[in-house]
Amino acid sequence: MEYTPRLKEEYKSRIIDALMKEFGYKNLMQVPKLQKIVISKGVGAAIADKKLIEHAVDELSAITGQKAISTISKKDVAAFKLRKGMPIGAKVTLRADRMYEFLDRLVTVALPRVRDFKGVKAGGFDGRGNYNLGITEQIIFPEINIDKVNRITGMDITFVTSANTDKEAKSLLHELGLPFKKN
Repeated sequence: MEYTPRLKEEYKSRIIDALMKEFGYKNLMQVPKLQKIVISKGVGAAIADKKLIEHAVDELSAITGQKAISTISKKDVAAFKLRKGMPIGAKVTLRADRMYEFLDRLVTVALPRVRDFKGVKAGGFDGRGNYNLGITEQIIFPEINIDKVNRITGMDITFVTSANTDKEAKSLLHELGLPFKKN
C-alpha cells in the first residue's frame, strides 16, 4: 500500500466538493489546487560571514525534508557591499507529497508555537491567487534544535495556487487548514 499525505486525501475527498459548491464550478479541472510551496530565507549578513549561508541551507533542509539551495545576487549593489554572484540567501521549492506534508506540519505543529498567535494575515495575496506568509522565527519548527541556532532569523513562505482570484485562493487555503485572522 502506498502512502499519501493526510491533506492530499482530504483535498481529494472533501475540499474539491466544497469548492465546487462554493464557486459553482462545472468542471473538476476548474477547482483551484495548490501547485507548490516556496520557502526562502534572505541572509543579508552573509556578505561578511559565508558560513551563515550554510546554516540557512541546513535549517531549510531540516525543516522541509528536501535539500535547499543557496541563492545568489543578480547585480552589484555598492551600498550593501554586494557583488554579482555572491550568495545572499537560501530557498527550497516543495511539490506533490512533500508540499502537503510541509503544509500539514506548518498548520498543526509550527504555527501554534508562535507567541500570541491569533491567525495569519489575510492581506498576503498578490492578486493572482498566490499567498505570501512571513515567519519571524525559524525556531517554531520542531526540526530546529534551539541549542544549535546561532541566529534567530525569519523566512518567507509562498503558496502558489492555480486559483484565478484571491477569493478562490483564500477559500482553498482556508479549507486546507491555514488559520486566517478574523476581521
